[in-house]
Amino acid sequence: MEKTVEMMEESIRLYPKHIILCDNQPVGCISCHSNGSQEYEIGCLCVIPEYQGKGIGTQAVQFVKNHYDDWKRLTLVTPLYKRENVRFYTEKCGFQIVSTEKDGNVELARFLMER
Repeated sequence: MEKTVEMMEESIRLYPKHIILCDNQPVGCISCHSNGSQEYEIGCLCVIPEYQGKGIGTQAVQFVKNHYDDWKRLTLVTPLYKRENVRFYTEKCGFQIVSTEKDGNVELARFLMER
């Protein structure tokens, strides 16, 4: 699903962005916001292609877990057709798929991590 300018502006307002640096160069970002009751939702995690597969995304998720240290539940939503992302979140980060939903023609997976 393509993001509109309005959707991107809303994301910037609702989800604080943390820039990921490697050798003092920005290589990605992760965003997260509180849903209340010690539940946080990761809004986006992106790493530029040249830096993918180096553990940076895994470290970014670890950063969220440390930064929002009162979390009891972490959630996120991503399209099911992005199999590499699904594998990353389940195998590398320890999330579980707890439900699926549709956004137009796109099937989305809701991921959850609890402690």
